[in-house]
Amino acid sequence: MILPKVRDPRIVTIRRGGTLTDSDHRLLALWAASCAEHVLPLFEAAQPRDERPRHAIDMVRAWVRGEVTMTRSRAAAGHANGAARYLRGAPRHAAYAAGQAAAVAHVAAHDLGAAAYAIKAVRAAAPEGESEASGQLECRWQRDQLDEAIRELVLDDQRARNAICWSVFE
Repeated sequence: MILPKVRDPRIVTIRRGGTLTDSDHRLLALWAASCAEHVLPLFEAAQPRDERPRHAIDMVRAWVRGEVTMTRSRAAAGHANGAARYLRGAPRHAAYAAGQAAAVAHVAAHDLGAAAYAIKAVRAAAPEGESEASGQLECRWQRDQLDEAIRELVLDDQRARNAICWSVFE
């Protein structure tokens, strides 16, 4: 579970009654895509012929550029999640990260889902005893990718939703 019952209006688009601008929505989508793409090799090593997670990341970036509709990106999210269905560990989490990234076009708050699943993927792939440290490094890398325009918003949201995101942002 990565979405709270009560959503922060700062992460809800203006047209849906929140305060999130379209430009910041696109920045959240690009950040989520970067988080997912960073761990995508963990999926591709296990499933080299399954392009659904990569396609999902491509679709959300195409949505940001105005080349595809939100519906196409959201559909690609579902396909990436389908790629995860029968997997375990790092490959599964990496595919879910891609699915969450593509879903940002539909609901901006999925950005943390992409980041959280990416951290879970790195933790699962880490050698025994290095899971926590690997997750912290990944979280730091993700934060370094944040555009200044959305940095405080994302950091506030990570604090607020950390508990429902498996406490990966601590």
